[in-house]
Amino acid sequence: MTVVFDCAVWFASLCFVLAMLCALLRLFRGPSAQDRILALDTFYINGMLSLLMLGIRSTSTVYFEMALLIALFGFVSSVALAKFLLRGEVIEP
Repeated sequence: MTVVFDCAVWFASLCFVLAMLCALLRLFRGPSAQDRILALDTFYINGMLSLLMLGIRSTSTVYFEMALLIALFGFVSSVALAKFLLRGEVIEP
């Protein structure tokens, strides 16, 4: 990797970690449940992007597969939480 690319990857990783800290703060202090769900969405997206940056740095495919799993489970959990907030139950009888 070139020096500029290496510095860009480190800077992006630092930005994603800072964004995760901000989302974690909103997750614990959020005034409503909708704010907490949005913070959880932001948290898992930034976690996924951090794993992608780690995969780019180490040139390993394992990080990309973990990021794909995080994206999949994060989407499903977001839909389930949104449905729970709207109707009060996730699985309808």
